[in-house]
Amino acid sequence: MRRPMNEKNAVRDKSGKEKKDVLSQAAETADKYSLRGRVFHRLRDDILNGKYREYEELREAAIAEEMGVSRTPVREALRQLELEGLVQIIPNKGAYVTGITVKDVKDIYAIRSLLEGLCARWATENISAEQMEEMEENVYLSAFHAGKGHAQQLTELDNRFHEIMYEASGSKMLEHVLREFHEYVLRVRKQTLSDDTRSIQSNEEHRRIMEAIRGKNADLAEQLANAHIKNAYSNMVKSGLYEAYEEPENT
Repeated sequence: MRRPMNEKNAVRDKSGKEKKDVLSQAAETADKYSLRGRVFHRLRDDILNGKYREYEELREAAIAEEMGVSRTPVREALRQLELEGLVQIIPNKGAYVTGITVKDVKDIYAIRSLLEGLCARWATENISAEQMEEMEENVYLSAFHAGKGHAQQLTELDNRFHEIMYEASGSKMLEHVLREFHEYVLRVRKQTLSDDTRSIQSNEEHRRIMEAIRGKNADLAEQLANAHIKNAYSNMVKSGLYEAYEEPENT
């Protein structure tokens, strides 16, 4: 017979869940700082930042020598990058960069617009007082730095606004997917976020999302977050998305 849930059992269950979450986070951190993890994240960042071009071969020996490691962690990292779709390993030939194409960026933003809307809805339902306070402060600081033309601070604050919302959603899976998408388009985002006009518009959109979340209006928060990502993509196209990826718009 199933034991009825009482306050003592609820506390125990909550404690167990928190313990699992802590262990999961610890495992992710340990992986990131393991030898294989360091090689993987370094290669991943280099691909996303444009150090390696599309179709360029990633030579295990050269990478291992550059990073001061054996070929084994490089080989393991390349296999993981293949799972993420950033590398293609051709048997008896080698590993080649597939990277993020302009079509990938378009697809990411189409998917992300829907997921950010869902995230804003869930954040409205789950956000804590501390997270709400940080989100409000983020919007006010962004307005200040936008007025001063501080591009670096604006980029950091823009990233953090979305991270707060991801965390506030209460969904570990949704947070993971959205963080991955955020990183995938980092190269082109750095270029387009330097647009002063868009920075001001983006922060105004953040403010409206924040106010909808604070007002517990989940429908409005979802609509605004969805529109915010669509506006970000439209601005990318205007600000040189196709030039950044050296691909003509009609390909």
